[in-house]
Amino acid sequence: MKARKIAAIAMTAAMVAGMAAPAMAEAELLPGGGSNIIYIITPSTSNPFFNTEQVVGEAKAVELGYEVKCFSHDDDAAKQLEYFEAAINDKAAAIICDNAGADASVEAVQKAYDAGIPTFLIDREINESGIAVAQIVADNAQGAAAIAEKWVEAMDYEGKYAELLGLESDTNCQVRSENYHSVIDEYDTMEMVAQQSANWDQTLAYEKTEAILQSNPEITGIICGNDTMACGAVQACLDAERTDIKVIGLDGSDEAAAYIKSGEMVGTALQQIARITEMAIEQADAYLKGTAPETEKQLVECVAITAENVDKLSAFVYTE
Repeated sequence: MKARKIAAIAMTAAMVAGMAAPAMAEAELLPGGGSNIIYIITPSTSNPFFNTEQVVGEAKAVELGYEVKCFSHDDDAAKQLEYFEAAINDKAAAIICDNAGADASVEAVQKAYDAGIPTFLIDREINESGIAVAQIVADNAQGAAAIAEKWVEAMDYEGKYAELLGLESDTNCQVRSENYHSVIDEYDTMEMVAQQSANWDQTLAYEKTEAILQSNPEITGIICGNDTMACGAVQACLDAERTDIKVIGLDGSDEAAAYIKSGEMVGTALQQIARITEMAIEQADAYLKGTAPETEKQLVECVAITAENVDKLSAFVYTE
């Protein structure tokens, strides 16, 4: 009788262990550092585009029950790495990042991956696959081509123009410029006479435009890699009393929208960054609960914004 009782106890223990083992294995496979903190790391929030990422991201993460820590790397890869290391030390659940360079950011994302902390990249991709859970970006190629079509039409398909590039190490800079030219270069009647980098910066764009206008007074158009530079270019043109110059940007900012409404800027291509940021937070939440996104690379379509539809744009949100 005693032997049977011992055998029964052993069998019960084995059954409990058998049920506990899968649960323990599942717990060990759960992603994230173990805390309830989501890190949101972006370029400088003095740019309203990047500020939107932090504001919208924090609101959505708090709504889903997370604590949020926001930081700006100012396009400094070393500073970005420090924030990633802080997230690892904090045992962050996930990192949402608009990164500081396609190549320069790989090290930081790899460190998070090695620490078991999932990274969700927004707005800018990195030149590496498999270490970020998701890379959710606006379709910059489609957006640049779409607004270039509107600009060429506004230019009446002819004339000399200048281009202001963003940060040249940024993939978006290259993609936008290439796709502007995929449309513009179809016309032999259009000639680019100046091309300079203004590093996404409004003040620098103003200064570069001033110099370009002095050196190339014959230009009638300026294409800009983002709205921040476009707004700087528009203001420089206004101050030089050159209201004839047709300017486009890409982002979909409220400041650009104001210039479009006043007729001082042709248009912009809206990157739906509020939607993209919310998608990243929602996918991070789903991933932490066991559901990974279907694909790592995800494109969100841009919307060409001109005087015809600018009233539907507010705070990087387009309402049909």
